[in-house]
Amino acid sequence: MSKLTSGFAEHFSITQGGPLHWLQVRLGEAGYERQHVVRRALFVVLVTWLPLLVLSLWQGQAYGSEIKIPFLRDFAVNVRFLIAAPILILAESGIDKRWRLLALQFLKSGLVGDKELPSFNALIERTIRLRDRVLPEVLMVVAIFSLAIFFKTELLMSGVSNWHTVGVGSGEVSPAGRWFNLVSTPFFRFLLLRWFWRLFLWTLFLWRVSRINLFLVATHTDMAAGLGFLSEGQKAFSPIVFAGGAVIAAQVGNAITYQGATLSSMKFPMIAYCVLAILILIAPLLVVTPVLLKIKRKALLEYGGLVTIHNQLFEATWIREEGPRDEVLLGNPDPSSLIDLGSSFTVVRDMRVVPINKQTLVTLAVAAGVPMGLLVLFVTPIDELIRAVLKMLG
Repeated sequence: MSKLTSGFAEHFSITQGGPLHWLQVRLGEAGYERQHVVRRALFVVLVTWLPLLVLSLWQGQAYGSEIKIPFLRDFAVNVRFLIAAPILILAESGIDKRWRLLALQFLKSGLVGDKELPSFNALIERTIRLRDRVLPEVLMVVAIFSLAIFFKTELLMSGVSNWHTVGVGSGEVSPAGRWFNLVSTPFFRFLLLRWFWRLFLWTLFLWRVSRINLFLVATHTDMAAGLGFLSEGQKAFSPIVFAGGAVIAAQVGNAITYQGATLSSMKFPMIAYCVLAILILIAPLLVVTPVLLKIKRKALLEYGGLVTIHNQLFEATWIREEGPRDEVLLGNPDPSSLIDLGSSFTVVRDMRVVPINKQTLVTLAVAAGVPMGLLVLFVTPIDELIRAVLKMLG
């Protein structure tokens, strides 16, 4: 069977579309070469973080002890705009490349045959058209500014003097606070929401592809009928998971350092984030579950019946001696075929209906947990850590 090729799959991209991307194209900054990606990440820092630093310095609230949380000691804002926001940009090239390789894998692995190729190309074309629509990004902007109007941005800063306001105990928003509310936070939320939109596009693409006549084999050794490679697409999201975990950890760090919270009292938001991040990234793979479940059920019946017939013949020939035995047992193909058929049935029985492997789950869990672990090290005194380690060793 020859491998099919598709120009649509070779140029498949979910990230290179939409109004913001078109603006980057006009400015000559839309490529995924290192210099373009780094410049875009630097631009985000210059727009979201640098004005906050300049304005807080001008207001005399960047450092010092006049307020409880000066700008440079605000863990949440610095981590969000110096670490998390650039990661949301830098991760684009890697994830986009991975999605393209996965789209091509449908062809290289023979899952898409000659008859299904036109339908496969049409699905890619539909996904690209949806990606390029203006309305989704417009709705994101509307949603972001609506949130800014009705909900307080820094939930963990209530009742604590900080650089967001003018003077101690004042309710007047500082220039830095206004930039934070009107520019920095909406920009960051837009970058984050855009990743959810892209994840939705990928999910929709997988759902549509799973509905065409794919050549899936229940006995495939990836334990997912040949779709096990899709797990790699979710693993590529580990930088995004890390960025979100860093934001949560920094917010918790503020609460512990400035508001008297304890690590024990804040453990539930941290655990909830780790669980939620993994569940969100598993969700796109659930769209192929109905197809895999159907294949598994059918294969269990077919291979189960085949194993039964084969075992009956083996029993009749070699155990009950009801048939001719012209060959020696060890040289006859029947015993080995019995083992092979049994192994195939075991693969079918253990086949996963969600094509995600343990390695991907561990990678995502580590990406979400590393910022939390660093926070624990930061807020826990060294002597307590040493005592805890010695206690576990003892």
